[in-house]
Amino acid sequence: MEKQTGAENAEMTWLKDWSEYLAQAPFNLRERNSAEIAVLLQALIDVSLQGDSGLVISSTALPETDGFILEEQQAKTQVAPMIYDGELLALYRYWSLEQRLASQITRLSTQNIQAISIDAYRDLLQDTHQKAALAMVASQALNIITGGPGTGKTYTLARIIAVLNQAIPDIRIAMAAPTGKAAQRMQEALQASFNDENLLASGLITETLKQQKTQTLHRLLGLGHRQIPRFHTKQPLPYDVIVIDEASMLDLNLATLLFEAIPQDCRVILLGDAKQLASVDVGSVLADLQQVPKLAQHQVNLTTSRRFGADAKIGQLASFIQSVDIGQSAEQVLQQFEQQIATPTILQKIELTSSMSDVVQIEYLPDQILDLMPYYERVVAGYIPFLTQLKAYQQSGYAQDNIDAVMQAFDQYRILVAIRFGDFGLEQINRYVEQWLTQHLSVLPVGGWYVGRPVMMTYNDYQLGISNGDIGLCFRHRTEPEQFEVYFPSLNQWIAAHRLPKNIQTAFALTIHKSQGSEFAHTMVVFDHSAEKLLSQELIYTAITRAKKAVSLLIDRQAWVKALTVKTTRKSGLIRKINKKFLLLS
Repeated sequence: MEKQTGAENAEMTWLKDWSEYLAQAPFNLRERNSAEIAVLLQALIDVSLQGDSGLVISSTALPETDGFILEEQQAKTQVAPMIYDGELLALYRYWSLEQRLASQITRLSTQNIQAISIDAYRDLLQDTHQKAALAMVASQALNIITGGPGTGKTYTLARIIAVLNQAIPDIRIAMAAPTGKAAQRMQEALQASFNDENLLASGLITETLKQQKTQTLHRLLGLGHRQIPRFHTKQPLPYDVIVIDEASMLDLNLATLLFEAIPQDCRVILLGDAKQLASVDVGSVLADLQQVPKLAQHQVNLTTSRRFGADAKIGQLASFIQSVDIGQSAEQVLQQFEQQIATPTILQKIELTSSMSDVVQIEYLPDQILDLMPYYERVVAGYIPFLTQLKAYQQSGYAQDNIDAVMQAFDQYRILVAIRFGDFGLEQINRYVEQWLTQHLSVLPVGGWYVGRPVMMTYNDYQLGISNGDIGLCFRHRTEPEQFEVYFPSLNQWIAAHRLPKNIQTAFALTIHKSQGSEFAHTMVVFDHSAEKLLSQELIYTAITRAKKAVSLLIDRQAWVKALTVKTTRKSGLIRKINKKFLLLS
């Protein structure tokens, strides 16, 4: 907590100093009301760091300036540091991005596109909402398909793509997701759906579809070191259909670049779950689009979960999180949770099997922890099958035949944390699991590397071709046994360990934000009272819906109540701007 508090204080000092600097000449030529401007700048930068694109404020609270703050109408022909649209005060960058994105959304939603007949394919889907999704994509350019875990978003998408592939000659399809891990999971889920017996029997699946690849949005747009896209309004993407999975992760900047690169006569399909966390950066694009009345005909929400039946505990927990009345007392919420979902107990080791019923278990951390080891041991227990496969790989003389089993065992389990520092933060948990693993394998890290080390990229490295969020696993080098090599399954690529950056992050544990786009059989969600300020319904909903079979919660009781009763709503001007664009068209 000391490290975290120090970082927060340093950030506040930086915000204050930077805001005061920008409020003076030459930015504010006559330095009129510079103190008031500095306060507003600091507030705007602060809310942008929280994901808001602006600050709700009354016009009477705005200081008079010489062009430092402009009204929205003036901003269409002039540039200023801050723009006020009558409700929201925003930095020019975010106001401009929302204007540009609103223009692209209205362009696509009002674009006439050649409809295709789906009469011959109505039996491909049985669910009413899934049928509606197919009909929607067949007749219009902008399409938003949402739904919770297991509602069949990828299943539906596979059939939509199969129909489009049959109906449109020489169709060009792009599949992308915001992160490498999300793109990898999209690829796996899509290929599994394409290999469905009923879909294969329809005769719609071609070799081209079987070979369809996914990629990150950054690769799709051709974003390089300078973050300037190769594809844009003047050089649009060369596709007839563009599918974006995990669209809840789209931030304002990336969404704007994407939509500006979409050509005329192209179908766009956004897939996602708007109840998950919004993007790490500014914006909540998917959630905003769902609140625009004129876009209602461009949206279908899938509601029937195939993964979680009526008696499935993970599905019940997801529903419980969304249904909590934030007006209830803490004790009422906890009582309902413990009666309906899970009774607090000491966490038990879970044996994963294909036929098991799903499991939710919870253990509350004590107010004062005298010995951390028993809790760390419970956290690490989920990696025992991974350790077993690594030992088999070791004992086989590092045979390549064992690598798939190691990878599969690793992807079964993941520890999800809410914060970076502290006893139950990212760094400490990763450090403990690393010590536990290397001790049981009787190996010493060499330059930080050892067999079984999972690593995650935290930025885009265009030279290596690795994106932020890509996860790899360290093995012995295939041809030089004294060296190490890392396999990145999302890229199907091996990279020598010595070529990777020294600050690449060990990834036994992930932050909940970084886990978006991933799925694991079993997730262990861990946080103590230190995380209380960062918790929300969206955060824990995202964490528990990463799991397919089991969720284990090792958490502070009061922090858990805070997580259940806080709902995050980002401030955005996008909805208002889209509505205004439609009003001008009417």
